[in-house]
Amino acid sequence: MSEASLRTDGRSRPRSALLLGLGLVLFLILLVLGTWQMQRLYWKEGLLQTIDQRTHSAPLPLVAVEKEFAATGDVDYTPVTVTGTFLHQGERHFYATWEGDAGFNVYTPLALDDGRFVLINRGFVPYDLKDAAKRAKGQVAGRVTVTGLARNPLPGKPSMMLPDNDVAKNIFYWKDRDVMAASAGLPAGAALVPIFIDADKTPNPGGLPVGGVTIIDLPNSHLQYAMTWYGLAAALAAVLILRLRRPAKDE
Repeated sequence: MSEASLRTDGRSRPRSALLLGLGLVLFLILLVLGTWQMQRLYWKEGLLQTIDQRTHSAPLPLVAVEKEFAATGDVDYTPVTVTGTFLHQGERHFYATWEGDAGFNVYTPLALDDGRFVLINRGFVPYDLKDAAKRAKGQVAGRVTVTGLARNPLPGKPSMMLPDNDVAKNIFYWKDRDVMAASAGLPAGAALVPIFIDADKTPNPGGLPVGGVTIIDLPNSHLQYAMTWYGLAAALAAVLILRLRRPAKDE
């Protein structure tokens, strides 16, 4: 064997070992990603089952839902019934779409008998009917009973991609419960129930707001993602095996 061949072979062996090492690291990363997606799949299936059980259960009184929220911090989609009086002058407008139309979900404070307030998502109104004076029939007076789904408050802004809430124009792009309540003109020192309630489809006078707008659509593509990562790991393993076998064949 020539001196040049020895130098070339000496350089190629460390390079091959490095490539094989990197390939093995990448293979392990792909396995970890696939396993993580499988764990997410089991979590998502459990969550969907919980939501299905909750939405098909009988409505609970607010006190029972609050007790559960205090214990677990999670009452999302639990049916609940409350009675009180709407403070329509304090309605807050959350930008939303419904059946292809742009507009707002109307969040209105409901004064409870115990002196506290809860924000009720009464439903959707088209963009050009944001002004409550244009839908006066729906501004029901007196005591009302609302049945709907409890919703957890958000711990913070869900995404940096969302615009900041425009409190001055009463346009909210994310549900900041504390700011919505603080800007609703509630009495000084008013106590707020720590959850939202999305009203059900019970029609409002005049047809607006349109209730029952809760969207329960949680994508569950974790199995496809897991198969993708595992498939890439299998392909990489095949490449590494062929690379390991090649020097023996050459010799």
